Amino acid sequence: MMHLAVDIGASSGRHILGWLEDGTIRLKEIYRFENRLIEKNGHLCWDIDRLFDEILNGIRAVREAGYAPETMGIDTWGVDYVLLDEQGERIGDAVAYRDSRTDGIREKMEQENGYSFAAHYAATGIQYLRFNTVYQLEAFRREHPEDMARAAHLLMVPDYLHYLLTGKITQEYTNATTTTLVNARTHDWDFDLIDSLGFPRRIFPKILPTGSVIGTFRDDIREKTGLDMRVILPATHDTGSAYISVPAKEAPSVFLSSGTWSLLGTENLEPITSEESMKANFTNEGGYEYRFRYLKNIMGLWMIQSIRRELGEALGERPSFPALIEAAKGAKHFPSLVDVDDDRFLAPPSMIGAVKDACRESGQPVPEATGEVMQTVYNSLADDYRRAIENMAQITGKKFEAVNIVGGGSQDMYLNQMTANATGLPVFAGPTEGTALGNIIVQMITEKEIADLSEARHLIRHSFDIKEVQPK
Repeated sequence: MMHLAVDIGASSGRHILGWLEDGTIRLKEIYRFENRLIEKNGHLCWDIDRLFDEILNGIRAVREAGYAPETMGIDTWGVDYVLLDEQGERIGDAVAYRDSRTDGIREKMEQENGYSFAAHYAATGIQYLRFNTVYQLEAFRREHPEDMARAAHLLMVPDYLHYLLTGKITQEYTNATTTTLVNARTHDWDFDLIDSLGFPRRIFPKILPTGSVIGTFRDDIREKTGLDMRVILPATHDTGSAYISVPAKEAPSVFLSSGTWSLLGTENLEPITSEESMKANFTNEGGYEYRFRYLKNIMGLWMIQSIRRELGEALGERPSFPALIEAAKGAKHFPSLVDVDDDRFLAPPSMIGAVKDACRESGQPVPEATGEVMQTVYNSLADDYRRAIENMAQITGKKFEAVNIVGGGSQDMYLNQMTANATGLPVFAGPTEGTALGNIIVQMITEKEIADLSEARHLIRHSFDIKEVQPK
């Protein structure tokens, strides 16, 4: 049986086929497309209509390549959403989390409405990020109260894309938790919290568990693509899918999904919503089988991606990632560190300028050459990983024995070595396509090709090249 994962990240999307062959998981990329932010109506937005067109283009490419997968599922980033009216038509744009509309929203809620983040965290266990869906909804309500009044359904981005494919309005669990409106213990909408915030209950659809089969393609989609598939809800939050693919053994391990964001954490069976956890800004995102991804969001490779784009604009051609790594190695003794979790790095006009300013303001050597800027970022990421692991060990009481890195960032062996050195733990890097693989694993388990998550992780260890890096 063949399965299709449509995995869309902040910078690109891909259509990847997966199947079992002689006890081994096989993957094949068929189609890749760019994702980008656009300026629209005064906000940074996702070009959601083009994204859906690219999903259809990729499905056509699958058919043209001679494949006919039986199931598929879509995963994307978290927190972003669209609203639908009673007729199922989209209201407004798909505003992106990097937009500035949520600046100061939490503070306004605290001042005007008596909002308490401590009480919020105790209920949902989700860390504070200024772009959390709850703050986006509040910003939208303040800007467009008339549109909020006519909204009938809230759909997270992957659920909206599934809706366009199937006509079914659904909400998958893992991405729902990123709204910060799902109770950590009931795994359902926290309507007491929702009522206290003044959001209408009607817009929140029933939450479905990961692995739910929601239907097949609409007639017009079948005609446009030449294919039909059963749509299975993967862990639609890409980090949820990535964590499924981590080939960790039974010993306590650090999970790191490394891409545009670095999502560093571990897997728990119960949420941790203590004051200590809140102050350390750890989150309890919903995972497969109602496990919890206890993790911290770290700015990640976004900083390197932004530096690369900026250099490309200045030079007329983007340097390769290997070239940037070599530049960093040439400045390996450059000592400066920045706080990669600082909001200044979220969407600055110049990432290079933001790094330099942070070093200058903290009285450290200011990086000038590209290699020095890159080394500063690498120093800072590895140090942030170290601090996050130490905090997590203290809060959870676990003694971690390894760091497992999946996703595109697992290919950066320089950062892997720096991570091993900083944490004093061995690093196991791979598989690279962790998110798409986790998406496909859920489809395989749902179709009973794989018994459970434990068997899936055993298969992953034997199907993919996992590189080991020891601390020096």
